Amino acid sequence: MSAPTAPGCAPGPARREDIAELSFAVTGCRPLEHAAVPTLAFRLSLTRTGGGPVRSVALTTDVRIAPARRRPADGERLALARLFGRPEQWATSMRPLSWARLTTFVPPFDARTVLELPVPCTRECELAVTAYFEAVRDGEVPLEFHFSGTVFHTGDDGRLRTSQISWNGEAVHRLPARQWHELTGRYFGGQSWLRVSRETHDLLAAHRDRRALAGWDETVRDLVEGTAG
Repeated sequence: MSAPTAPGCAPGPARREDIAELSFAVTGCRPLEHAAVPTLAFRLSLTRTGGGPVRSVALTTDVRIAPARRRPADGERLALARLFGRPEQWATSMRPLSWARLTTFVPPFDARTVLELPVPCTRECELAVTAYFEAVRDGEVPLEFHFSGTVFHTGDDGRLRTSQISWNGEAVHRLPARQWHELTGRYFGGQSWLRVSRETHDLLAAHRDRRALAGWDETVRDLVEGTAG
């Protein structure tokens, strides 16, 4: 027989002790030293808020830039218009930009654990994420981390159980833009990659040879200055 409910009080939802529940927080970021490509390592804290001790987690993380969470500076508007259209369209066009999708194995823990999520950076100009960072030189870049995957944990009977990470598993973090610029600048020496078609490459090469120019940077600069003149 169940215990009576106090007058005027509705019974609360039953807590499922056989379902693991996790909360997430991104608490910091640092450049990953000696990485083959420029990489930012985000510090992720996982806290068990329900269920038994965690044996492991197969964790998938989607990292996105959330431009709508930041008010653009006046000097950024022209560059951002190339990504999102005219400013009057931004209320609907300024959607999150996908940066990375990571798969991580989380080892056993009881109440809380901390790990790092390595996110590679690039200066490839065609990528929307690169274009956004090129537009935002100062201040902070708002990021969203969305989590999914499977939690392997111990049930009340001591047996192994599995639970899916809740659909609302997420965290936010504000990344100083200078961290991205300093890191990529250190790796690429102030250079950016511009992808062109084979036909355009051949036209550039022909112009370079006709003008006896030393390299691609000089070739593009010669063309731009000639057009501006």
